[in-house]
Amino acid sequence: MRTKIMSVLATTALAAACAAAPDGEPRRTGADDPRVVRVETGALRGTVTGEHRIFNGVPYAAPPVGELRWSSPRPAARWAGTRDATRPGAMCPQVGADYAKVTSDEEDCLFLNVTVPRTPRTGRPVMVWIHGDGALGSGDLTDVRRLATRGDVVVVTINYRLGVFGGFGYPGLAGSGTYGLQDQQAALGWVRRNAAAFGGDPRNVTVFGVSWGAMSIGGHLTSPKARGLFDRAVMQSGETMMDMLPGSMGEGVPGRPDYAWLPAAQVEETGRYAAGKLGCSDLRCLRALPVRTILKVPQIMNMFQSYAYGNETLPRSPSAELRAGRGHAVPVISGATRDEHRLFVAMTHDLAGRPVTAASYRGLLRAAFGADAARVATRYPPRRYGSPSLAWAAVVTDRMWARATFEQNRLLAARAPVYAYQFADRRAPMFLPVKTDFPFGAFHAGDLPYLFPERNVTLSPAQRELSDRMIGYWTGFARTGDPNGAGLPRWERFDAAARVPYTQALKPGAVGPVDYAADHDLGFWPSPS
Repeated sequence: MRTKIMSVLATTALAAACAAAPDGEPRRTGADDPRVVRVETGALRGTVTGEHRIFNGVPYAAPPVGELRWSSPRPAARWAGTRDATRPGAMCPQVGADYAKVTSDEEDCLFLNVTVPRTPRTGRPVMVWIHGDGALGSGDLTDVRRLATRGDVVVVTINYRLGVFGGFGYPGLAGSGTYGLQDQQAALGWVRRNAAAFGGDPRNVTVFGVSWGAMSIGGHLTSPKARGLFDRAVMQSGETMMDMLPGSMGEGVPGRPDYAWLPAAQVEETGRYAAGKLGCSDLRCLRALPVRTILKVPQIMNMFQSYAYGNETLPRSPSAELRAGRGHAVPVISGATRDEHRLFVAMTHDLAGRPVTAASYRGLLRAAFGADAARVATRYPPRRYGSPSLAWAAVVTDRMWARATFEQNRLLAARAPVYAYQFADRRAPMFLPVKTDFPFGAFHAGDLPYLFPERNVTLSPAQRELSDRMIGYWTGFARTGDPNGAGLPRWERFDAAARVPYTQALKPGAVGPVDYAADHDLGFWPSPS
């Protein structure tokens, strides 16, 4: 069940429009051809449109195949001549899901895509997008063109190894459980070395991501190997500090102290179990298996979504590191949506034909809170929310998502500027292919169409204005480390010592401060640190 739910986080409905057709200009060669750039491994010929220069399918590391399967990423090979960069590279292996019909069995997948405003310029800020989910998606599925031109920034999207290929662990295997994170770090290193070729400033790199992508950024903020790879970060609905309540991701799904991180020994033991299912007793056998054979093992992609700590990439759990006051001190935008868990409740209950009833609500509370269940039930009565499903969604949104987000903001703000937000458009358009009258509200990842255009989504004039403001905030932050700019409502820094730490509500026609702790009853759910 967790596989189906986490598949939603990929948000792969976003248009793969970066491979736009050339605009018919005369073909040119040499230094005056805007379609050609030279990076460290050779020349690239991309696409020029009326507003953009786009370079797709650029290798940032060697293909992780054969003996390089489950190894740290190696440098990409040089090529002779000019490499075609008009089409995205292959997606990393994945099996798809009900709400994301994407599949791939190609391991040669470590590619990135660069989108640049057409107007020649140097020194533009660089923004590197890490897509959500740990088992689905690819960089080219996000349409970053509007963000690039409206914000006048260079935008890079990346592929990285997913699921069993990105998080596999096995006794004696170097780097167990961290290959996806290592891929992201290799891509960030590539950006530092090559951004100037596209008119970007290699000394001004912002990494941003949603959900599993934002969680990955939490890993980079505490990874010794990520030091110096980026200058700012934007974390949208990330799970870095989250635990997982029993039953929160489906009835019977056990709880965990860390939603996103597992000890390396535990990941390696899971790897030993998976190897047995695949008929292998050593790494040589496992590396020789066809991708399709591996993907046939049920749930294998999601067995290895969580990253492992206790290794060179993540010596300790990122949540523990941040609570200890350690990590890379960079400016951060950090926030979540108003109704994070409604999407998950809809997927595990209502859309599955099992809406939460009054009786099952009581059962869910008992599983999650034990002897404290009655107190939670009194605080979150279904009549206040309109249904037991929405009451359960409110409980988990506040206790799991909001509590963790507020703690993350407080811990990060102790060492560097933090700008906290809450996306609060409860009429945000649903871009996933679901047909239901379930009130999703400001759901998990519901803010993505406001940053990236979506083919099947039409924003109202007020929502379009919010989109413009969010792009202004995000790209202004990438430029200076401060999201404020001309024509934008003022956004103050998060100050944990303030009576009401400042959080910016992002809502059509109502951008301004919100008491985030009061909004989510965090006095009832005290922070663990």
